[in-house]
Amino acid sequence: MDKAKSILDLRGSAIRIAAILMVASMLLTGCNLQLTTPGQATGTATATSGAQAGQFTEGLASSATLTPETVAPTPTPIPTPTPVPQLPVDPIVDSYFGPLPTASQVVPYKHNEIRALYLGAAANLDSTIRLARETEVNAVVIDLKESNGVKYRSEVPLAVENDLVHPLYNLPAVVEKLHAEGIIIIGRIVCFKDPFLAEARPDLAIQDKNGNALLYKLEGKKPFVNPYNQDIWQYNVDIAKEAIAIGVDEIQFDYVRFPTGGTTTGATPYFGAEGMVPTKVQTINRFLQFARVQIQDELGIPLGADVFAIVMISRGDGNRIGQDWASLGLLGLDRVSPMIYPSHYANNSSGHYTGNGVGQQVGDTLYTKPDLYPYDVMYKTLIEGQEAAAAAPGYNVAITPYLQAFTASYLPDGYYMTYGAHEIREQIRAIEDAGYTEWVLWNSRASYPAEAFRAKTSESVASN
Repeated sequence: MDKAKSILDLRGSAIRIAAILMVASMLLTGCNLQLTTPGQATGTATATSGAQAGQFTEGLASSATLTPETVAPTPTPIPTPTPVPQLPVDPIVDSYFGPLPTASQVVPYKHNEIRALYLGAAANLDSTIRLARETEVNAVVIDLKESNGVKYRSEVPLAVENDLVHPLYNLPAVVEKLHAEGIIIIGRIVCFKDPFLAEARPDLAIQDKNGNALLYKLEGKKPFVNPYNQDIWQYNVDIAKEAIAIGVDEIQFDYVRFPTGGTTTGATPYFGAEGMVPTKVQTINRFLQFARVQIQDELGIPLGADVFAIVMISRGDGNRIGQDWASLGLLGLDRVSPMIYPSHYANNSSGHYTGNGVGQQVGDTLYTKPDLYPYDVMYKTLIEGQEAAAAAPGYNVAITPYLQAFTASYLPDGYYMTYGAHEIREQIRAIEDAGYTEWVLWNSRASYPAEAFRAKTSESVASN
């Protein structure tokens, strides 16, 4: 009997030990559930991000019964930065320019939805502020650097050393005044059409094989700085960074292209040995990527580029100046602004520099007098651009067209009309019909009719 009792005691001890082990196992399993990342089918503890902790896989949830009090609340997901599209790298590009620098840090940026007016050297501020108070206008574009110099009091060495600083306005005061009204400030920088720098520093100009700076017939018979020169790249980036430190909200690069037309002497530009030089398109793309790293990635300031509208409908024209619509959306830029001015399309006049005797084909229509069709030219150009972008996998950039807000009286008689509020509104309607919501108006005198814009609403205030 003592022997039987001993056996029962041993069995009882074994049962108690088994029960203890089972409880301990359940407790450990409960701890592991809160550390399991989504998609794992085991209870192995792993380190997770804040967005992952507390989430359970379908397999684990079905294998354990948990009371509602036991389930940890799902934390607010951490925002994920928009991935930068990948542009295929040609070894020639890296061999010529070196690898694209990487950002020391990536600062998330906010895209601003803009309805903007171009103001040149901060002209007509008071009337623009009144428009912004009363209408849908919420942003301005001001010149930081034009083709004839820097327009604010810059301290960038290359500008100062070559007497390129010609202040026309007080940038800190303008920033303060516009920000007090909640107006977004976009700083425009003319990049490669910089004849004063090219004349002061011929070594930075486009040259022939003998080292002679070249003049271009369609660029005012003036020199162009060399888009292949990385000192020029950094110069424009330095101006952008200086303006950002003062308070500018966005940077917009203009004249990011090679010169149009031929040289005055007929000489050919020389950029390096044949077969060892990137194409014009590759060069402009690499410059924009280089700038994006320092401006948008490292500082969190949106970067955009202005391009000719013709590159949306003619790849050959784009290749000649280095602007390729299909790859501009693969550079990680915030926005691209095609300058879709109907007056700038070829007409069918003869003997005038704006005419080619035929006109301009846009979509399924040949326009012999394109300036007379503000809605149609804008709409069909944008639709063609959409089709080209759709053919480029990963295309991701905001499209913000420039609109014509001026009368092109330089065209031959009968080939232009007065552009007032109605013509501006027609272009805005075309943009919206094409599926876009943002625009910039261009008038060199910074004069815009209030009737062209919708009255400010609670919705437009909320979108600012």
